[in-house]
Amino acid sequence: MEPLAAGQFASSGGDDFPGLLRSRGLLGIAPQFPTAGSRAEMVQTQATTILAFKFLGGVLVAGDRRATAGNTVVYDRADKVLEIDRHSLMAIAGVPATAWEMARVLEHSFQFFRRTQLQEMSVDGKVRALSKLLRDNFGFVMQGVGIVVPIFATYDVREDPAARLYFYDAMGAQFEVADYAATGSGSPAVRGILYYENNWGKKTLAKLNEDEAVIIALRALDTAAESDTATGGVDREGRIYPIVKIVSASGIEALPERRIAALFKKGVA
Repeated sequence: MEPLAAGQFASSGGDDFPGLLRSRGLLGIAPQFPTAGSRAEMVQTQATTILAFKFLGGVLVAGDRRATAGNTVVYDRADKVLEIDRHSLMAIAGVPATAWEMARVLEHSFQFFRRTQLQEMSVDGKVRALSKLLRDNFGFVMQGVGIVVPIFATYDVREDPAARLYFYDAMGAQFEVADYAATGSGSPAVRGILYYENNWGKKTLAKLNEDEAVIIALRALDTAAESDTATGGVDREGRIYPIVKIVSASGIEALPERRIAALFKKGVA
């Protein structure tokens, strides 16, 4: 690459490093691997879509089951809602390999703290731990690989007992939300459904009982699947339903598939 002339940096995309890479055509380039005498771009496996919202019984976290690589469906039974400890859930959108490794690191970190300090890590500590993992991964994101945009839901049992919900960007910035969050390629449709229900539905999301909350989550994911091919939604023929888990003061509850199927039949199909 030719050296930059004086003043060229500021005039070719801004005075930040990503702007420089973008101006030189180097931002987001995936690494190339040799294949039978040619070079081809690596296609990453991606997992979308996830959502979470507070309801009467705590925080509901749900995700569809589809994982894709480009225009190929890699797997239709991926688990995108991961249990980190007794009161914490991490839902993943992005590259599963990176996200699952982050989840394992978080799980061990929380467990180590609990065993050495004889108490649960604070919610702020948990939130910052995930933020640091995302920041440490940002070098790979800049190379176009390994992006993860998670949702973190937990129940604060130490100081002020309450459900807490956060979403993150790829650089590790965390944002606490009062009502709902959604990320992934199908998230625009999901956010539209949740906004509508929270403002003009029969009840706000926070006042829904468990069955009503599950039905809203299923409707949102099924709607997203209509316009986003990377979102699996509900596979009616294969009887594949989203993962739905709830975190509350009593811990984490994973809803059985038969109950999700019954609620889907009752409130969606």
